[in-house]
Amino acid sequence: MDEQKESSHDKAEVDNSLELATSESTNETIEVVHINPQAVARDIGPFQIIALGFNIPNSWAGVATAFSAALTAGGPVSLIYGNFVSLAMYGSAAVTLAELASVYPTAGGQYHFASIMAPKRFNRSISYVCGMLATVSWVICSASVASITSLCIASIADFYGGYKASNWQLFLISQGLNVFALGYNLFLMKKTRWIHNAAFILTLSAFLVICIVCLVRGDKQSSTWVWTNFESSSGWPPAVSFFIGLSTHAYMFGGLDSALHLAEETLDASKTVPKALMSTIGIGFFSGFVFSVAMTYCIPSLDIFANDPVPIYKLWRIASKSDTAATVFLVIGIVIFTFILVATQQTTSRLLWALARDQGLVFSTHFAKLSPKLGDIPVAALLLDAGLIALCGCISLGSTAAFNALVGVFSMMQMTSFAIPAALLLYRRRDKKVLPRKRAFRVPEMVGWACNIGTVVAAVIETLFFTFPTVLPVTGSNMNYAVVVLAVVAIVMILNWVFSARKRYQGPRIGVAL
Repeated sequence: MDEQKESSHDKAEVDNSLELATSESTNETIEVVHINPQAVARDIGPFQIIALGFNIPNSWAGVATAFSAALTAGGPVSLIYGNFVSLAMYGSAAVTLAELASVYPTAGGQYHFASIMAPKRFNRSISYVCGMLATVSWVICSASVASITSLCIASIADFYGGYKASNWQLFLISQGLNVFALGYNLFLMKKTRWIHNAAFILTLSAFLVICIVCLVRGDKQSSTWVWTNFESSSGWPPAVSFFIGLSTHAYMFGGLDSALHLAEETLDASKTVPKALMSTIGIGFFSGFVFSVAMTYCIPSLDIFANDPVPIYKLWRIASKSDTAATVFLVIGIVIFTFILVATQQTTSRLLWALARDQGLVFSTHFAKLSPKLGDIPVAALLLDAGLIALCGCISLGSTAAFNALVGVFSMMQMTSFAIPAALLLYRRRDKKVLPRKRAFRVPEMVGWACNIGTVVAAVIETLFFTFPTVLPVTGSNMNYAVVVLAVVAIVMILNWVFSARKRYQGPRIGVAL
């Protein structure tokens, strides 16, 4: 009986905090409902959301696809020790998001948090910017996964048959994967919820097998070389080079917020979503760090990866001393990346759906609809996501450098979308009106303050260093066009605001299921 009273008291405190925060920070037209008129079924269990939350960042696979950037920026030291810096940066973001998600578990995630906490005068504009940054970053994430998978497929044909795929052929492969992921989400996802569990088990099993095989069969470097060798070929001073190389480790936590955007389909979301975020950080750091160390011991020299589109494939052939084994590893990687693409499409569509539901997009009425025939999924949002992925892929046809720049801004935009609610939480001094003391996930206040500050600092670091050219001297081919991409994204955001969102967007107008 006492437990029931305490539970009722806790729920009332959370309800009151949402009402107070919303009434202070949003327009009077916003209606807050405490019993959420849920339009989608809650059919994602605790293990499934934890599995999906890890499957998308898939840390060791992220390192495998981008480890050459860290090696160029500082060699073994950057690749290994960058994991700890990444843990501090993304661990801070995970704690910040987990605390907020335990109070406000909605599909909008960070932009809903921003809407609730922002001052009334700037509420709509701040939450809109946060939502658009998060949405665009997710679309780019999906496009990058499709591109990486197409490169892996083409590299097998190149190695065995000497066939070098052209840009348009890589584009067709990536869009074939895009269509496959769309079809899976439309017709099979609701029937095969176990797919995320299977992908989770496969990726961890592959991680263990690959590390063991490479370490057992490969020729090893000395521990001194692995743990102390700093070799930068970027031309930048060591400190700058190290921070530029963090792009590898940022990629291994790309999509950290995936669990947030499926909160409205998750059972007991206020408890489960924070667990998924923290599990992603814990498992992600362990697998990413161990994989980095294992692969570094197997690297014969840093110059063997020059101009190789899929350097990990070459490393696996060298380390395993078996072309067949390396090819099997890469095929498993292709399967894992396909799982990731399916999951990123699923997550991105829910974010687009949430933004459309809040009237933040052009033609929001259409993109906010759910299809009862296909299990109450946002079909129009899924189609929009697939179309935007194809549009991003078209950029690679015109310029590989432009597409790489597009992919390069993904991490900084995502971290900025995390930093906005973190900064607003600091602005509100972590007041119990927006962050009740009794909630499903809570860390000590000093840890909370440190994590909120750390998230903002992380966004500043990424925004500053990830716009630098990766090597010196700068030429037209190695220039970092991230600033240009950000300018284009800003123009799109402004146009959408001027012609649609300015008059219609109100921020979250749904209740929170507790």
